[in-house]
Amino acid sequence: MIRFTLVGAALALLMGAGLLLSPSGAQADDAGICNYTMQNMFAGPYKVCQNNIDEATCAGRAEEDENSDASFSSGSCASEAAVGTCTTAEHTTTYYEGDPSGLAIGCGFQQGEWADAG
Repeated sequence: MIRFTLVGAALALLMGAGLLLSPSGAQADDAGICNYTMQNMFAGPYKVCQNNIDEATCAGRAEEDENSDASFSSGSCASEAAVGTCTTAEHTTTYYEGDPSGLAIGCGFQQGEWADAG
């Protein structure tokens, strides 16, 4: 039991220091944000921003489903005019359009936690 606790503590310290890969596969130094228009057969189009993402993954977002207009940058997703956020194990997606109650349901399907803006 103590061994597993120490290993968990060591992993948490390494992740916090940016020495391990982030869940998206990018090192913390390479991670940024991706603004794009999200659209698929179930929802959209919505203007969104995802954090903790690398440039190559961001470029790929424009090729998934019917998504478009992906642009990568450093920094944080803007909170102004946000409808809410969906936080999953990989990243946080900030939504700037859409009905919060419907988006919350979709977030749950992603095993995410929804938070209304405000």
